[in-house]
Parts: sequence; C-alpha cells; structure tokens
Amino acid sequence: MALVVGGMVACAVYLFLSRQYLRMMFGVILLSNAVNISILTVGRITQGMPPLIGQGEEVMATVVSNPLPQALILTAIVIGFGLLSFALALGWRAYQEMDTLDTNDMRAAEPGDRS
Repeated sequence: MALVVGGMVACAVYLFLSRQYLRMMFGVILLSNAVNISILTVGRITQGMPPLIGQGEEVMATVVSNPLPQALILTAIVIGFGLLSFALALGWRAYQEMDTLDTNDMRAAEPGDRS
C-alpha cells in the first residue's frame, strides 16, 4: 500500500506542476485520495470486524476495528470535496473571464508594475 500511496502522491505532484488548471484539479483529487488511503493503511483496519462494540459487551473482550481512521477519512472526504467544488467554481469563473485555463496566460491578465 505504501508504494500505491507513493505513486499516487508522485502523480499528484506531477499534475500540480502542469500549466493547465484542470490538471491541477485532478492532482488535488489524486492527492486527497492518496491521503485517505494512507490514513486507512496506518489505521490498521481489521477486516471482517465491526467498528462498534455491542451492547452489554466488555470494551476489549473481542477484536474490533478502530473507528477513528474511518471517521478521519469521512471528514477528509467532505473537506476535500468542498475544496474541489470551490476550486472548480473558481476555475470556471476564471475561464469565463479570460477564455483560457492555462496558468501562464492567466498571469498575463494581472496588471503590470506601475512604479
């Protein structure tokens, strides 16, 4: 799993270094998924075991799955989706105003030094 996460992070960094805004957004998606997989891997999810303890059972009587990584991943998914939605809306607005998604051409729309 470490190699998968490392490959995903490497691909995300490659996409971040692209000049195209849409490729950068794909990099954001890929990086957020890589972080989610790494949290899942580090959390040592026990397969086939529920993350909850039944009513009336002792706390550590049976092997249970740790619910904390699952809660962190759920939170990360929601935050990542919100960030991606905002970034895509910002990119759409920039495309409407400048007719390009190339970040070098977007820099040309900035005012020059007036001093």
